[in-house]
Order: sequence, then structure tokens, then C-alpha cells
Amino acid sequence: MNVAYIYKDTFAVIGKAGQGLADNPQAWILPLWSQFDANFSEIVGVIRRNENGMPVGVWGAMNDVDESNKRWGENATGEPAQGKYMAGCEADIDAQPPAGWTKWIIPAQTYMTVKCTMAAYDDVFSKIVNDPDIQIVGTVHERYPDPGNPSIVELWFPISDGIMYCQSCHMPITKPEEFGTETGGNPSHDYCSNCYSDGTFAAK
Repeated sequence: MNVAYIYKDTFAVIGKAGQGLADNPQAWILPLWSQFDANFSEIVGVIRRNENGMPVGVWGAMNDVDESNKRWGENATGEPAQGKYMAGCEADIDAQPPAGWTKWIIPAQTYMTVKCTMAAYDDVFSKIVNDPDIQIVGTVHERYPDPGNPSIVELWFPISDGIMYCQSCHMPITKPEEFGTETGGNPSHDYCSNCYSDGTFAAK
């Protein structure tokens, strides 16, 4: 898998939001993307854009029904849980959504990101969320790195509230290149690149 770790500061997503059964998301999520596409011109002036005028980030942001950024799951009665989803674009925290649009604030977190095709989405998602060695601390988000190609998606799994710190030297780890690597090259959850590389600690 194409895995990277990255810290992202608090940001906003402005989009079309809805609520539905967590175990049948496509029935109610696809219409949100249709609404987003049909009315995108209404938010062009309030979202983050690059020098070419393109959106900085197109997100499929997820939330629990209380909008507390907790993972979707079963409710207290054991019945299928409901979740919320937003088809939207990244924006500044103080941006004001136009009428008919919703804004969510996504808290600062460190994410494990995995890039995949939509065809592989379910397999990749299931493998990560069911891995006992990966602790997911909040709702997972989708980011579409190429807005013109929705078949490619990045899954953003929050693994820490806020910044992660190296367990050896206590350096804050905020960029993909700052994470150490396990044997074989996978990012380390615990150590920075100065202290740990290819499964081996650096000599002191």
C-alpha cells in the first residue's frame, strides 16, 4: 500500500452534508456529490485554491451524528449506526459558507494516509480499520488529490490527536519525511527519522 504519515493542522471543509446508515453509505453519499458538482460555483470564492485557481483539497469528510469527530460504529442498542458525510472543499477556519452549504471544523490530527483506487477502496479500508496494531482515534476522511479523477482517493486515518512526538528524542513529527522507518520501509508510529531507520536505532 502507498502509506504515508502526516500531521495536518485544524482546517474547515465547506460542502453538502447528509446523514444515513453507516453500513450503506453509497445510497445517500452519491447524491451529496451530485449536489456538490451542480452547485460548486457558489463556493468558489470561499474555499482554498492554488495559484491556478483549483481547489487545494476536495474532501469526503466523515463525522458521527453528534459531529464530535468520533468513529462510526454500532449504537448502544446494537443496531446499525448512522453517520454523517460531507462532499466538500477545504477552506479557512473563519470562512463563511453560502446559504445551503455546511461547514465542519476538522481538528488538528496526525494521519496515516493511504492512496488507492476506488476499486480497491473497500479492501484497503477494511484492512486498516481491522488491523489491531493501528489505533484510529476519530473519523476517517477521503481526500481526492486530482479533482478531475475521482477514481483515485487518499484515505486519511487519524492516529493521534494533534502532533506525534518521537518516543526517543521527543522531537515533534509533522511531515512524512520526519517519520522513521521500519524494516522494509514502512513508516514508524513511534520514532523520528533521526533516531530510527529501516528498523534500526541510530548510534548515539
